[in-house]
Amino acid sequence: MRKINTLDFKRATRSTSRDINRQILLNLVREHQPVSRADLARMMKIGRGMVTTLAGELLAEGAIMEGDVGEAARGRKPTMLWVRTQDRLVVAVDVRFSRTYVMLSDFNGTQIALESFETVTNPDELVAEIAARVEQLVDGYAARWQVQGVGLVVPGMVDSGTGRILNSPQLGWRDVDVRDALEAALDLPVLIENAPIACALAHMWLGERRDGAGDFVYVTVSDGVGAGMVVNGQVVRGHSHTAGEFGHIALNPEGPRCLCGARGCFEAYTSNLATLARYLGAKDISPAESRELLKRHDITFTDLVRRARSGDDRALSAIRETGRYLGLGLSMIVNALNPSRIVVGGEITAAWDLVADLVRAEVEGRALTRAAAATPVIPEQTSTHPRLRGATALVAAPLFAAPQVA
Repeated sequence: MRKINTLDFKRATRSTSRDINRQILLNLVREHQPVSRADLARMMKIGRGMVTTLAGELLAEGAIMEGDVGEAARGRKPTMLWVRTQDRLVVAVDVRFSRTYVMLSDFNGTQIALESFETVTNPDELVAEIAARVEQLVDGYAARWQVQGVGLVVPGMVDSGTGRILNSPQLGWRDVDVRDALEAALDLPVLIENAPIACALAHMWLGERRDGAGDFVYVTVSDGVGAGMVVNGQVVRGHSHTAGEFGHIALNPEGPRCLCGARGCFEAYTSNLATLARYLGAKDISPAESRELLKRHDITFTDLVRRARSGDDRALSAIRETGRYLGLGLSMIVNALNPSRIVVGGEITAAWDLVADLVRAEVEGRALTRAAAATPVIPEQTSTHPRLRGATALVAAPLFAAPQVA
């Protein structure tokens, strides 16, 4: 049960139940589209007249649309309902240690256009480059009125209320604001979020499996490592917006240096940078040295997976060791949080068949109960661009979220 905070509460009003019913209907349309009003009435166990009224309001707002006529055993054929997505667009931006990706998509996260550029770590220069790329994408592929907003995901801790990046070890930023500057440059609303939390939102709201309720942890393994935690259908942010930073829990205090400056972090063993550094024989290198090393060798994690599959034993060994450390880190999440499942996203999923046995062995060997040992660890589909879909979800998901009690 959830305790009511008598020092900070919002009361219900007469419109609350109606707003909730509208959101339920909207989400049922999203999950079952195309769907008829009669089917919605059966699902919601309310009269068809109420469904017609609620659907009419959503149609008038442009949240849903009418489509083809469906089949009926007898009587008038029903007009099917769809969520309106194709002409409602989002610009998704994924800032990473090495590269920044900019994608134009619809509200379902379907890619329309994608491009990338080498990340610049000066905040003003990065904002200017992102703004220029966004303008090019919008001018080339869409009418400006169709773009509902920009979703921006970054590596690091974000105060989602103020939009400030509290600490991003990969970018070397502390207490930096890029949201307001990007909004001013584009004249579009910009929503900013920590990458793992955004990925968790995408897992809840976009794609075939929509986990609007329940408990799971989404772990991103990319240039960095982080976790988005969902409890009872809500993202956990923590008292000061640092929840989920499992990437900076120490596996070994004497281990390799992490981008955050500490030694032996989970991220220092399992990130793409750590795996590539292991393959290249590099140890204890700084962020600047990491960038130069990757430029000099011109190798990506995808290249490394390809080499491992082509018989490069050193590449296979580097990836397999990452899998073992990943399992070790996930076992801590299992024991600390006991989620119903863990979803893993990032480039490591392209090598999942090479590491799954090691990940599973560590989770099962370190879990404290049989039920915990059986916690599913699910690799995200490699083709879905989870971080960009997460950025899309920042803009799209509020349309489908439960209404606030006012």
